[in-house]
Amino acid sequence: MQHVFSGVFPVVLTPFHHDDRIDWDGYARLLDWYVEMGANGLFAVCQSSEMQHLSLDERRDLARFTVEHVDGRLPVVASGHISDTSDEQKAELKAMAETGVDAVVFVTNRFADARDPEGTLLERMKDVINALPPELPLGLYECPAPYRRLLSDDELRWCADSGRFRFLKDVSCNLETVRRRMSLTAGSPLVINNANASIALDAMEAGCQGFSGVMNNFHPDLYRWLLDHGPGEPDLARELDTFLVLSALSEAFGYPKLAKRFHKRLGTFASDHSRAVPYDVAEKHWAIDAILDRIASGADSMRDKIRASAAED
Repeated sequence: MQHVFSGVFPVVLTPFHHDDRIDWDGYARLLDWYVEMGANGLFAVCQSSEMQHLSLDERRDLARFTVEHVDGRLPVVASGHISDTSDEQKAELKAMAETGVDAVVFVTNRFADARDPEGTLLERMKDVINALPPELPLGLYECPAPYRRLLSDDELRWCADSGRFRFLKDVSCNLETVRRRMSLTAGSPLVINNANASIALDAMEAGCQGFSGVMNNFHPDLYRWLLDHGPGEPDLARELDTFLVLSALSEAFGYPKLAKRFHKRLGTFASDHSRAVPYDVAEKHWAIDAILDRIASGADSMRDKIRASAAED
């Protein structure tokens, strides 16, 4: 089935028990929560999933579990692309492809180091593409770790023209870059999904087809409303956008453990244990629970305003 990879695409968390095992029951509840909150699709096995701290077997099992549990309700894309060598990259991407995900996502910084000459990324990417099934849809992710490797215009244009790529998680965090990329990919199957909350509404108003930021782990339904209804209610959209931008400032306080703490409060997870963030976020980031209280109450207040606006129509 051919999917359109647009809309609200949460980056999926990986819950762990205190003893470091994956919490599969909590993961199932999280996937159902995304569906109930209006997600258009899911980006599994990514940085928010702590993929750099997962074994290949764990990455593969997470992708397969996601596909099986979602059971066609939403398209699922997955990466798990963390290795340095071409042979290792081919092995891990083939493993992802065999899970049945709707697209396998390439991490751009795995194809070129910051000091590599121009042309390196495409050369290495083409080599990996040739090792994968020709009918497999592909995606791109400008993952900020270990360094942010943004695609050049020429690289993006090649990917769009190839017809293989369906999904880009854009981490440029720059509205003009997003606009230019939409122009470069116009008429191709490649969908631009902005990842930055600060420009989310402006990017949507400019025609950006999706949002795949980390705050989808807190209130994806509000981003979905912004995307679907914002153009028709500009005043409420701007008010909501202000709340969303200010909420996103919390990303600096120990994410993704912060999001796990939020879901522990919701009852999704039993633990906020994280491999990527081993410290106690409440000890390091003072009054973090008060911040989460305000994010939760602010989101509920915005939902009340959305319902009231809908009742007036």
